[in-house]
This record gives sequence, C-alpha cells and structure tokens, in this order.
Amino acid sequence: MECMRKRGKTYTLKQLADMVGVSVRTLHHYDAIGLLKPSARTAAEYRLYSEVELLRLQQILFFRELALPLEEIRAILDNPGFDEVAALYAHRQHVQQEMERLKRLLGTIDKTIHRLTEDDMTMTDEELYEGFTPEQRERYQREAREMYDPAMVAESERRLHKLSKAQWQAVKDEGDALTRTLAALMTRDPDDPEVQAVIARHYAWVEQFYPVSAEMYRGLGQLYTDHPEFRATYERYAPNLADFMRAAMEVYADRNLQA
Repeated sequence: MECMRKRGKTYTLKQLADMVGVSVRTLHHYDAIGLLKPSARTAAEYRLYSEVELLRLQQILFFRELALPLEEIRAILDNPGFDEVAALYAHRQHVQQEMERLKRLLGTIDKTIHRLTEDDMTMTDEELYEGFTPEQRERYQREAREMYDPAMVAESERRLHKLSKAQWQAVKDEGDALTRTLAALMTRDPDDPEVQAVIARHYAWVEQFYPVSAEMYRGLGQLYTDHPEFRATYERYAPNLADFMRAAMEVYADRNLQA
C-alpha cells in the first residue's frame, strides 16, 4: 500500500480501521489480547498506529485467511525467528493456489451452467420424439432397426443425441421449411431444376442423420408414400405431397447418387 511506504506517518484507530476494512471493535480486541498494540497514544489516550503496526496487521489478516486462531497468530508473530519476507512469500503462494482453485471452481460452474442451459443440453429420446407416445417411439425405433442396417441406425441415434436443443430445433425448422417449399412447387415436374435444387437441400438434410446412398434415398421416398404415418405427415402440408417428393427424390438419386 502507498501509505505503508510513508515512513513516520501515523494513523488513528478509525483511520486504520477504514483503511484496511476491519471494524474498530476488532482492533480494540486485538489490542486487548496483545495481538496488535498501538505504537503510541495521544495526550487524550487515543491510539496511534505506525507502519510497523500496519505491516503486522497485514500479517494478521493473511494468517486469518488461513483460519489460524488469534493466539497462534500472536505466537507466530512474536517469535524472534519470524521472517516477515518469508511469510509474505508463503502468503503469496497460498493466494496463488487459491486463485488456481477458484479458477477451477469457476470452470466447473461454467460447465454446469452450460449443461443446464436449455439451448445447450443434448437431446433425450423423449425430446427427439416429442409429440409421440412411448409406444410409438418404441415402434419407430424397432421398425428402423428392422428396415435398415443396425449399425446405420446406431450411428443415426449417436448423431442425434449429440445435438443440442437449439441444433435439434434448427434441424426441425429446416425440415419444415424444405417441406413447405416443395409443397409450393408441386405444380412443377419432379425433374424441374428448381425442384431438384430443393431436393438437393433435402438430401443434405437427411445426411445429417446417416450416410445416404442412392438406394437408401429411393427407399426413403418410398417410405414417405407407403408408411401411413409418414404419408399423413406430408398430406398435412399438401395433398399428394408424399408422391411428389418420392418422384423428385428418385430423379435426384438417378442423376446424382451412386447406386
């Protein structure tokens, strides 16, 4: 502290208490137990403290941070072999270790906040199949394993579970936007360039879940038309949309994907 470098300067009890952030009552107690005596008193018996007491008080407060009892602190400071500089180095090391501990603690807190923040939480099965009953969810998962390579299904589930809620919402929003765009293009032929451009986006969207070959992409189009629940989903956007998408997906697979 700047004041500690000013030789000969003295401080009243109130000034010292305000400067270091302790109460007057605490300094009274330190005086009473012989831990921190004033260097002098005025004619009116007011306590006066010098730089020597400032340095001793600093040591007292450092040792208090280590939770040492006041009697033990007094014994340490009154020991003729007490090395103030060595003690300061030890205090510095302790503070550095404490800073590192607090930094690790902050990291743990940040990770917990990150984990508990809704948009960053990874998805559960219930959230991935939101809107479906547990029975429907189990049936869809069973049908997927029966219809496709189990390794591919497992990879798809692994990718999905790595998504945050925000990412999953973005995936759903993109799928909805693609479907709406295709519904608006149903007056075109399936091989229309604009239709095929949207289908290319649809193919990329599907590949977020698993690698898709030409055969698999055609099979997915057929699933859209043959599976009652898939067909019903697309019928909500536009009548016969599932058939239109299947035809457009077949064109895309024939032109762009290897068998």
